[in-house]
Amino acid sequence: MIKKIVLLMVVAVLAAVAGMVYMSLKPITIPMGQEKIHLEIKQGQTLSQLAYSWQKQGWLPSAKFLLLQAKVLKSAKDIKPGEFDIQSGTTSLQLLTLLTQGSSKRYRVSFIEGTRLTDALNNLANAPKLVQDVQPLTKAKVQELLQLEVMPEGWVYPDTYVYQSGDSVSSILKQSHARMQKVLKQEWQFYLSELDKKESKKLPYKTAYEALIMASIVEKETGQASERPEIAGVFVRRLEKNMRLETDPTVIYGLGESFNGNLRKKHLRDRSNPYNSYRNKGLPPTPIALAGREAINAALNPDNGDSLFFVAKGDGSHYFSTSLDEHNRAVRKYQIFRRSKDYRSAPAVN
Repeated sequence: MIKKIVLLMVVAVLAAVAGMVYMSLKPITIPMGQEKIHLEIKQGQTLSQLAYSWQKQGWLPSAKFLLLQAKVLKSAKDIKPGEFDIQSGTTSLQLLTLLTQGSSKRYRVSFIEGTRLTDALNNLANAPKLVQDVQPLTKAKVQELLQLEVMPEGWVYPDTYVYQSGDSVSSILKQSHARMQKVLKQEWQFYLSELDKKESKKLPYKTAYEALIMASIVEKETGQASERPEIAGVFVRRLEKNMRLETDPTVIYGLGESFNGNLRKKHLRDRSNPYNSYRNKGLPPTPIALAGREAINAALNPDNGDSLFFVAKGDGSHYFSTSLDEHNRAVRKYQIFRRSKDYRSAPAVN
């Protein structure tokens, strides 16, 4: 009798194992006329909720069996939000593996060097499948999110960020801010280490933040990447000589939404604009754009020339001058080739 019971138990176990193997290898049923099933799993959804929903839709053979597999493999809590394309022939075990490895579909959002934080926020607001968890998406909210004591302009790093459906605006902003902090800290510490070794001269920055402000100006003024150190050198020498920076991008930034694309003399004479570098000495209060590592590096490693002025030549490059007379001649020579996007980064000609 006992032998029969044992035999029946063995048969039952083998039947159960065979059934599990069969169900593991049984492919899902792709609806007629479709090549694949597109799934979108949102943050907070559980495998139990999803499995019974998929079974009801008719393409998952057994919700209970999928959950049993997940329990055996201890992966029920490991499913990730995102988008998944389930191909024909996929088994329940393969489905479970896919759901726990993460979404195969990725999206991208870019923050561009030389653009403003508002441009980056606009890109985030229009990014597909990104959870808009920062509302309203303003500078003030970003400052609160990143726990900054200063305005957040310049404090996110310009780059392309990859994300998947279900990721949030706040996660990308925090990632970008952490990246900027890391890059700025690396460049600033290297500058300080070179000072300690007396292998570089002391620059007119008291903090890394001031170097970031300078980098943002360099980023806005640079048409050709190779000119970044030379442009930085011009502005550093102006600071050292107690000259005004006199650069249009700072004025334009201060004008904000009121700027219509036409910079006038009244704008350059406006003392109420704290970003007006034609009236105020020193650096502007904050960065005026997103600066990349190259611009930060240039701000901390400016060329050691003696030029104090430069004018756009119309081809993306600049003509650098050591005297005002030479600069004025260059302005007369190249002014007719000026384009609206080029800036006058030198004292206005009287």
